[in-house]
Amino acid sequence: MAKGLEGIVATETSISSIIDDQLTYVGYTIDDLAENSSFEEVVYLLWNLKLPKKAELDEFKANLAAEMELPEAVIDHLRSYDLSTVHPMAALRSAVSILGLYDEEADVMDEAANKRKAVRLQAQIATIVTAFARIRKGKEPVKPKKDLSFAANFLYMLNGEEPKDIEEEAINKALILHADHELNASTFTARVCVATLSDIYSGVTAAIGALKGPLHGGANERVMAMLTEIGEEDNAIPYIKKKMDNKEKIMGMGHRVYENGDPRAKFLREMSKELTKITGQSKWYNMSIKIEEFVKEEKGLPANVDFYSASVYHSLGIDHDLFTPIFATSRISGWLAHILEQYDNNRLIRPRAEYVGPKTQKYVPIEER
Repeated sequence: MAKGLEGIVATETSISSIIDDQLTYVGYTIDDLAENSSFEEVVYLLWNLKLPKKAELDEFKANLAAEMELPEAVIDHLRSYDLSTVHPMAALRSAVSILGLYDEEADVMDEAANKRKAVRLQAQIATIVTAFARIRKGKEPVKPKKDLSFAANFLYMLNGEEPKDIEEEAINKALILHADHELNASTFTARVCVATLSDIYSGVTAAIGALKGPLHGGANERVMAMLTEIGEEDNAIPYIKKKMDNKEKIMGMGHRVYENGDPRAKFLREMSKELTKITGQSKWYNMSIKIEEFVKEEKGLPANVDFYSASVYHSLGIDHDLFTPIFATSRISGWLAHILEQYDNNRLIRPRAEYVGPKTQKYVPIEER
């Protein structure tokens, strides 16, 4: 039996692959896409299994921009939360579920309707995250601008001002790198959910629940918590040594499916170096480099994509508990691609379990126990 289904092939997909430590989306390497494409192009690629022509991309961008505003009832619901205690991922999970109540096509299951719902969900998840972030600080949500890119709109709705080019580039690159990752835990959760022919909102809500865990999407938030606790560069190695001596997990190091390192990490490593220098916070990058080199030497574990995304987002002034919702804002593109693929060739996902409990027991009346 493979614990955690490790190494088990559960389905076929045309969306993404991890072969010989190389991540590809529809056959395009993550290096090629991260260096050359926009997030909108990548979303189109994942959903349509081809890169768009200019007219197709322009139309897709316009459709996303047109669907970004939320129903007022969802905004009111965000205001009703106990903003002093609720985690943004819990707020996001609930808000996405509620979105389904205001979509007249929620239970319409034909291909065209599901594509329209995918556009709405991809567009509105960014608005949910940014609206919640502002409401809890006593600020009003900011409406999106139709002439901004998805990445720029995210930062604009979060901060109320249009981002600098380097900031837009950082978010665009992070969104591309996190868009899909084969059959990870949240994607598998989404496919299991919709394989019952449940609706697309249920599938995404289930996926968000899986991403919320610290062993999946929550890792980058915990990386920044670790760096903050370390505080200064000189404290980094003693802190990590103590963690290792206590056999504690070092967040953001190593990856279950990569033997020689996460191919996405190098892009955010460079972005972290650049952004921390611009903002006068180079210590976060320097600290991260020291930790990565030490853990790699001692344990053979290089950094994964979560490790450097933490200092990138911190340098952009983003609250640490928003790191995982940003991950969701990207990964929903992959979830939706897999949901659409599951619908296209569906079979109920129903694995078996190996029973290891007691056998041949006989019922004993309660008076005789």
